[in-house]
Order: sequence, then C-alpha cells, then structure tokens
Amino acid sequence: MDRSQKTDAVAQLNGVFNEVGVVVVTRNLGMTVAQSTDLRQKMREAGASFQVAKNRLVKRAIVDTDYSGIDAYLTGPVGLATSSDPVAAAKVAVDFAKTNDRLEIVGGSMGTQVLDEAGVRSLAALPSLDQLRGTLVGLVQAPATKIARLANAPAAKLARVFGAYAAKDAA
Repeated sequence: MDRSQKTDAVAQLNGVFNEVGVVVVTRNLGMTVAQSTDLRQKMREAGASFQVAKNRLVKRAIVDTDYSGIDAYLTGPVGLATSSDPVAAAKVAVDFAKTNDRLEIVGGSMGTQVLDEAGVRSLAALPSLDQLRGTLVGLVQAPATKIARLANAPAAKLARVFGAYAAKDAA
C-alpha cells in the first residue's frame, strides 16, 4: 500500500466507526479463505460486516471516535465485526467462534463503553433489535385484539340465538 491508499483506508475506516453501533474485535488464528468467506456471508445476512485491517491503520482511524477504547485490543492478526444494530455483529461473531476454533473473541466496544470478551458474549445473548421490536408490537397488539374479541362476542352470541330461533321455527 502506498501513502494515498493508506489515507483512503483510514478515512474509510473512520467513516465506518462514525456510523456503527458496535465493534467486535476478533483474533484470526489462521482461518482459511472458505471460513472467512462463510463468516462474512453470515455477517451480511445479519446486517453486519467483517473486515481485516492493519492495526496501525485502525488505530489512526479510531482517533476522535467513540471507539478509541479498543486500542488495547489491536495486537496481532485481528478482524473487526461491525454493525449498526448493537447485537447483530456480536451474535454472529460469538456463534461463529463456538463452531470454529480459529476465531477468538478478544473484546469490543458499544459506543464509548469498552467490552471485554465476557461483555461481548453477554451482548450476544441479548435479543436483536428486530426481535425486540416484534415483542413490543405483540405486546401492544394483544390488548387491542382482546378488546376487539370482547366487542364482537355479544353480537356473535345474539346472532347465534336468532339463528337457533329461526331453525326452531323452520322445524
């Protein structure tokens, strides 16, 4: 990489750090291309991304961002999992690390809150933003559904009574 490419890479990484909600730092211990491709595909499906970058460039890109606390985790061959959903990247990275011993969770950050490995694992155990939205919508809709059933129940009972009388008179 020449100097202009490095400057572009730092600017691109800085833009990523200014947009995301969580950064998970992983250590790559000799992952194959197929494993790396599989991880990237799973990240994309969850709305997250995974990239490997030079530690020195990442250290320059995190200056003046909320993620400056992950500086201590940037040693050795690391990869960065990022997402705007605070749970998506952590969930995919932890699930992938369970099945693949070549990926190790080092730590991460959710805004200014720096997370160690246990913090990232506990973050991954939380439901995703979409699951929380679905739960809230279900809770909000449940009382409305019950009210609609209660409002329709007397009319339905009355219709059954009239139907029974009509059947009795016809017989």
